[in-house]
Amino acid sequence: MAFYRLSRITRSLHNRRHRYSFVSAAESSFHSPQLSEPGYCAHSRRYLYHLFEFSGILHSRNGFYNSTSVRSIGAYHELLQNSCFSTLASDGKGEESKNSNQNGGDRSWIDVYLPEKARPYAHLARLDKPIGTWLLAWPCMWSITMAAAPGSLPAIKMMMLFGTGALLLRGAGCTINDLLDRDIDTKVERTRLRPIASGVLTPFQGTCFLGFQLLLGLGILLQLNNFSRVLGASSLLLVFSYPLMKRFTFWPQAYLGLTFNWGALLGWAAVKGSLDPAVVLPLYASGVFWTLVYDTIYAHQDKEDDLKVGVKSTALRFGDSTKEWVTGFGIACIGSLALSGYNANLEWPYYTFLAAASAQLAWQILTVDLASRADCNGKFCSNKWFGAIVCSGILFGRLLT
Repeated sequence: MAFYRLSRITRSLHNRRHRYSFVSAAESSFHSPQLSEPGYCAHSRRYLYHLFEFSGILHSRNGFYNSTSVRSIGAYHELLQNSCFSTLASDGKGEESKNSNQNGGDRSWIDVYLPEKARPYAHLARLDKPIGTWLLAWPCMWSITMAAAPGSLPAIKMMMLFGTGALLLRGAGCTINDLLDRDIDTKVERTRLRPIASGVLTPFQGTCFLGFQLLLGLGILLQLNNFSRVLGASSLLLVFSYPLMKRFTFWPQAYLGLTFNWGALLGWAAVKGSLDPAVVLPLYASGVFWTLVYDTIYAHQDKEDDLKVGVKSTALRFGDSTKEWVTGFGIACIGSLALSGYNANLEWPYYTFLAAASAQLAWQILTVDLASRADCNGKFCSNKWFGAIVCSGILFGRLLT
C-alpha cells in the first residue's frame, strides 16, 4: 500500500512543471522537531531522506538543491504519516495507540476469562483486586479463631461462610461507593475508568447488581444465630454511610475502620452466641487502628486529586506528619491485640507472632514513600500478610491453651 501511494504521488508530481519555492521548507521539514519525536523512528527519517534524494530535492548535506526537481513536502509528509514505515499514523492515532497499549497492560483475568457482559460487574465488585476482601476477612478470622475452644481448631464451616460473606460485602460496599461517588470518580485519575463513572454501567444497573449482592449476603447471614443476624444487619448502616464521610470529615479512614472491622464482633458472636467485651472490644479497636494505618497510606495516592475535587482524608489532614500519626496508630493496634490475646488466655506463640506482625507494620511505616503512588499501593497491599501473621499467632496460641 505504501509503495502504491508513493508511485501515485511521484507520477502526479512529475507531471507538474511549476517551480516551487519550497527549498528551505524541504530542509526544515527533514530536520524538523516533529521528525525527532519518539513517534518517528530512525528508519522512518532515513526513508524520508531517501525519498527526497530520489526525487532530486536533496543532493547533498551542504544544501545544494536542484530547484527544478523540488517536490511538495506536504505530499511526502502525508505519505510518511499514512505509510507502514511510520510508527505513528498521526498524532491522534498515536495517542489512541498509546492508550490502547496502556489499557492492554491493565487487563486482568476478568477481561480474559469472563463473558463480555459480565466484565463490568466483576470490575464494579473489584473481583480482580482481592486485597479489599482480605482486609475485610482477617478481623473475622481473628475473632472466629480466638473464639475456638482451648486446644481446638476454629470452625472451618464458619470461616468459609465469613470468607464468602467478606467477598460479597466488599463487592456491595464498592458498588455503593461507586454509585454515590460517580461524579467525583470522573475527576480522579485512578477512578475515572470505573464502570459507573465511565458510563459502561448505568446507575440503575449498578443498583440492581447491589441488590443481587445483598441478597446473596442475606443468605449467608441467615445461617448464623439470631444474635449474629441482628448484629450483622446493623453493620449495613455503616456500609451505606461510609462513602459520604469524605465529604464532611478529614477522618473517613476512621469510619472505614469501624465498618471494615465489624467482623471482629460478628465472628465471636457467631461462635459463642454473645459478646465478651474484654476480648472483642480490644480486638475491634485494634482493627480500627490498623485500618487507620493502611488506609492513610492508601489515601496518599489520591491526595492531589482529592484537593482538586474538595474531598477530605487523613492523608490531607496529617500531611507531612503522616508517619508520626500512623506510627501512633500502629502502636495502638499492637497494644490492643496484645490486650485482647491476654484476656482470651492465648499462650506464648501468639506473642511471638505478634512481634513478627509488629515488625511487618514497622517496615511499612518506615519505608513507605508517600510521594510514590506505586509504593503506597504496594505497602497497602502488604497488609494481607500482617493479617495472616496475626491470625497464625491466634491459631497457635489457642491450640496450646
